[in-house]
Amino acid sequence: METILSSPSISPFLNPKPSSSKTLFSPSLHAQQQRQSSLFCTKNITCSLKKHNPQLLNPSLQVPRSWFAHAQQGLAALALSLALSFSPLLYTNGNALASEFDVLNEGPPKDSYLVDDAGVISKVTKSDLKQLLSDLESRKNFHINFITVRKLTIKADAFEYADQVLEKWYPSVEEGNNKGIVVLVTSQKEGAVTGGPAFVKAVGEEVLDATVAENLPVLATDEKYNEAVYSTANRLVAAIDGLPDTGGPKFKENKRESNFKTKEETEEKRGQFSLVVGGLLVIAFVVPMAQYYAYVSRK
Repeated sequence: METILSSPSISPFLNPKPSSSKTLFSPSLHAQQQRQSSLFCTKNITCSLKKHNPQLLNPSLQVPRSWFAHAQQGLAALALSLALSFSPLLYTNGNALASEFDVLNEGPPKDSYLVDDAGVISKVTKSDLKQLLSDLESRKNFHINFITVRKLTIKADAFEYADQVLEKWYPSVEEGNNKGIVVLVTSQKEGAVTGGPAFVKAVGEEVLDATVAENLPVLATDEKYNEAVYSTANRLVAAIDGLPDTGGPKFKENKRESNFKTKEETEEKRGQFSLVVGGLLVIAFVVPMAQYYAYVSRK
């Protein structure tokens, strides 16, 4: 049994030695494995470099991107400011909207009879208007306020805005019974007159309609705002005093002459045109033939 167990052919399998492991891995095989491992490591390094390259480049790319984003924001802000500065719709309407609300919220003027929000009434007209309307109030107890605005945006027309002002300034019927409101819109060249029941009755519907159709729009069209306001005031005061209505300005009727010609003029022009065309055709054919005949006859 000992000889069988100690046989050299079986003992290596039962008692493997460290030397056997050395024989299994030859130097060439070990070098090949090292080369493969080195290649593997190289591939890993290159792959990792490729993965990290964009991250390394990101800081350098973030500067132009952030600069470009700031430039875009700056250009957008500049475009918006220019649009607000030069756009008549935004700028003018914004001022008009604020002025309309200011007129409503400030209430009726205390020391005068005029709210010149449009800034078109002269000092002389303001003084004459105050004298005229203060005399009317002292005699007849009727108070008339004039309002000038550039443009209306919160209401469709001057009549709606005038009614809104009357209701805002004089909420009750007792307060607004003998009050009158005259609105002149300079950009739209129109106006409106409204008031309480006693004021409307004292002036009369005909005079009210006439001032709205004649004094305010006609003179405002010619940009005669001072005359439009003062003539309207004179007409209303005269109506309250019971004086005959003197009338107001009228729009000038410009007769436009027709550019179309009559039938006789057309026939006459047609005959002249036919004569001219016929003469040109004769010249076009006769002159070349005469030249050709003269050239042939010389030969």
